[in-house]
Amino acid sequence: MSSPNSPTLTLDGLDLAALLCSRVCHDVISPVGAIVNGLEVLEDDQDESMRVFALELIGKSARQASARLKFARIAFGAAGSAGASIDLADAESVAKGMFSDDKTKLTWSAPQALFPKNKVKLLLNLVMIATTGIPRGGVIDVVVSGDSAAPTFVLKSKGSHARIPPHVEELMAGSPESGTVDAHGILPFFAGLVARAAAMNVRFAIQDDEVTITAAPTVIEASDEASGEGSGEGSNTTPA
Repeated sequence: MSSPNSPTLTLDGLDLAALLCSRVCHDVISPVGAIVNGLEVLEDDQDESMRVFALELIGKSARQASARLKFARIAFGAAGSAGASIDLADAESVAKGMFSDDKTKLTWSAPQALFPKNKVKLLLNLVMIATTGIPRGGVIDVVVSGDSAAPTFVLKSKGSHARIPPHVEELMAGSPESGTVDAHGILPFFAGLVARAAAMNVRFAIQDDEVTITAAPTVIEASDEASGEGSGEGSNTTPA
């Protein structure tokens, strides 16, 4: 974990864009490649069973690629003009689409409401970070409470070999131990940028086989700590 005096890493806008593009490409290259392989089978193989297999592969892979692009559009992209709000129902839809064929299951409890764009982007990025906390799969439970101005997000990842993802707290704080960030670490680094832009603090905690990620408004947490109510397990990765 980085020390409180670690310098905050500042990425050039072009570098940030390039790393995010690399992340999106990494996420979609596998299903797109599978579509290409399936089309090659259709062109070259006349065996009916293989053609059926190829069509199933193409259909499944196309759905995966579409789901990942829809997710990336909201989680990493503009998703509307500056200051736009996003319906949490849309966030739920794209989040669940990411896990439709996966070993990880997602449950979601949130109000039917429009939330500020950066808060929704943070929530979706935290969903992806939560998946890395259960490398062998399991269940991720997402609960959104409070109104759009001051919401609280609680994500619980439960599964075998649960862990707080390595270096995630330093990356979200913008102070990676190495002093640099690559395409593998860009998601938590970007999530930290979004958290600060949304005035949200993010904390991680682990107990047994369950990792808990909590995001709450910075002002509320600062008030709690001043009154002695903000203590607890986990560390604050996006200090005010």
